[in-house]
Amino acid sequence: MEDLFSKFDPLIKQRTDLLATGVTDPFSLVMERVLSPTVAVCNGKETILLGTYNYIGMTFDPDVIAAGEQALEDFGTGTTGSRVLNGTYAGHRAVEEALKQFYAMDYAMVFSTGYQANLGIISTVAGKGDYIVLDIDSHASIWDGCKLGDAEVVPFKHNDIEAMEKRLKRIPEGAGKLVILEGVYSMLGDIAPLKEMIRIAKANGAMVLVDEAHSMGFIGPNGRGVAEDQGVLDQVDFVIGTFSKSVGTVGGFCVSNHPKFEILRLVCRPYVFTASLPPSVVATAATSIRKLMHAGNKRAHLWENSRVLHQGLRDLGFQLGTSEPQSAIIAVIMPDLEHGAGMWEALLHEGLYVNLARPPATPAGMTLLRCSLCAEHSAEQVQTIIGMFERAGKAAGIL
Repeated sequence: MEDLFSKFDPLIKQRTDLLATGVTDPFSLVMERVLSPTVAVCNGKETILLGTYNYIGMTFDPDVIAAGEQALEDFGTGTTGSRVLNGTYAGHRAVEEALKQFYAMDYAMVFSTGYQANLGIISTVAGKGDYIVLDIDSHASIWDGCKLGDAEVVPFKHNDIEAMEKRLKRIPEGAGKLVILEGVYSMLGDIAPLKEMIRIAKANGAMVLVDEAHSMGFIGPNGRGVAEDQGVLDQVDFVIGTFSKSVGTVGGFCVSNHPKFEILRLVCRPYVFTASLPPSVVATAATSIRKLMHAGNKRAHLWENSRVLHQGLRDLGFQLGTSEPQSAIIAVIMPDLEHGAGMWEALLHEGLYVNLARPPATPAGMTLLRCSLCAEHSAEQVQTIIGMFERAGKAAGIL
């Protein structure tokens, strides 16, 4: 009988060979205690966190924690049901109201995860006979949403405006068209040229969905993302986001101004057929989102952190994913997986945690050390991180 696991044999061998070198498994780190948004205890040692996507540092905000504690006391631990049955509490409506205020949009719909938000909205809006034009480097949740909806998928080269336009023009006349873009691409930390791409999408009769998971709360005058920063938010049909980055908890959402948007609550399978978020989670999310509306100082400090770390790593001689800092993500490109794992471990010994990212998640077969900065990182911590990279780079044979 065929072993259904045999398709994973190459990956199993790669992992076995890597661990046989004696390197620590970079994908099974346990944080024994989390002391703040920027420090945790890992392997018994205080470790600076530089790979959490906790961009604004809301996970330990006293008001956010208090809101969650109160909701836990008032509503219990969970809803035990779907949003369309018994799973809509006052807090679910409150967090959707907070999202509408944050984005200045008419409608908001909250999902149990950011993954489900993409899975649900994409598969419901674009189905059989429709066409989805999307960046080849799109997140896995976007690709999975396309597959679930059974639309025709037309990918184009990353951030290539001309390639996107050519593919749009080849779509049959009268077909439904959805263009999917991301504000910030999470592997390299680069941003999309949304202004020009959205102009072309609209000129070709397409609706536009922008995933702002890695820019919400940080990029743009009000933290609404790259679309706001480039002055085209009013032309976006759907904005997808997550609570697990700048908001500091878990969950996903979509906001929109489309007048028929509310019908999605009855026809979107990943929304209808799953349990809703616990009351304590939506309470923390709503409080955090309202505080993000007034987080201009934090955004400014995070930009400064990003500029300083990017410059410091580039001056040391590391190859980075972008020539200039474009977001709170700084990708350090490694020669291969073995060197990447060695560098990751050397940094952990220094007391620094980053993300090791490998193919197929990464573009062009790259191995990356992905750093995500936080507004709660102090200027002193950033300088400490640069020193850690220098020592680890020499120890791992990268520098």
